[in-house]
Amino acid sequence: MKTVLIIVLALGMHITSFSQNKLGEGNDEGTINTIDLPEIVIKNAGKDFSYYLPDKNPDPSVKQLQKEFIAYNLGKDYEGYDNYLVILEGQKGILTATYDSNGKLTSVIEKYTNTQLPTPVIYSVYKAYPGWQIVNDKYLYTQENGDITKKEYNLKLKKDNETIKLKVNPKGEIIANVD
Repeated sequence: MKTVLIIVLALGMHITSFSQNKLGEGNDEGTINTIDLPEIVIKNAGKDFSYYLPDKNPDPSVKQLQKEFIAYNLGKDYEGYDNYLVILEGQKGILTATYDSNGKLTSVIEKYTNTQLPTPVIYSVYKAYPGWQIVNDKYLYTQENGDITKKEYNLKLKKDNETIKLKVNPKGEIIANVD
């Protein structure tokens, strides 16, 4: 009886000690809560519809500014104007939107600096330029009538006393080496 009790006690302690192990699958230590924005936002503007395509940028400040823009209610402010400009500023950037005389969203320009870069961008830059460091980045995202017209990162890299500038798309493809 004494032996059985010792074996049960040893197994009980052994099993419960593995329940605290966080090295295996299901490790949620260090995870980041993300906010998923809708794929497309459609706002009714009288007879016309306004389309806005929020970006899937990983930076929380970019997502926050886009979320504020989605929640923005134009109301009747546009009435009496040919064009109406809305400017929203955030910690790392600015979003400007233009509406026409009917309240339809015609264009959106978003400019951000020193944002959290997507993994494909970081990977491709460091693979193509080993030993270089990204010291500055600017992100430009523009839309015209619901179509994305520009989506690029302007990066400044430094190695020793040399600096170079690159244009990279969000997929990590280097568009141009701007010197």
